[in-house]
Amino acid sequence: MSKILLEKSFTGQRRLQLVQGDITAEPVDAIVNAANRYLQHGGGVAGAIVRRGGEEIQQESNRWVQEHGPVSHEQPAYTGAGRLPCRYVIHAVGPMWGEGDEDNKLCAAVRGALQVAEQLHCASLALPAISTGIFGFPKERAARLILQTIANSLEQQPQGSLQTVRVTIIDQPTLSAFQDVWRELWESAAPTT
Repeated sequence: MSKILLEKSFTGQRRLQLVQGDITAEPVDAIVNAANRYLQHGGGVAGAIVRRGGEEIQQESNRWVQEHGPVSHEQPAYTGAGRLPCRYVIHAVGPMWGEGDEDNKLCAAVRGALQVAEQLHCASLALPAISTGIFGFPKERAARLILQTIANSLEQQPQGSLQTVRVTIIDQPTLSAFQDVWRELWESAAPTT
């Protein structure tokens, strides 16, 4: 069962939530998969999505790569959701730590996922801590980039279909990093004069 830990509101009744839970069980229109360029969903979030959603997600992913080629950071792929409670899986490719230009690539992957969700007319989206698992991106650094990219998008497009964006994290070390960064960004005391 998911638990909303923190929430921030934006213009147009849009909101960003930090959620502790299993992304494969999120009751949203779409979830984001932390994918590799070839959409081979073996481990981590990707493996969990296929195990719970069914092999048809992998088969549809294979067809996507055959038709469109490897997935870029800027333009995620999307598939149906199989047996998952959502309608779509958006496959965002984050950077591997050490490959160069990681910050920009991570921001591009998050922006791309948000744009695809808008194109699919989704009202709600859940995404994981992209690149912080086997791709090795430092958790606090990723948290700052992911949260700021989502917040900027929600502020800049108050009329879009996307109303709720949930960053859904299952493991405590990553969740703690996101909570710390969230508090720095939005809960720190105003400076006194």
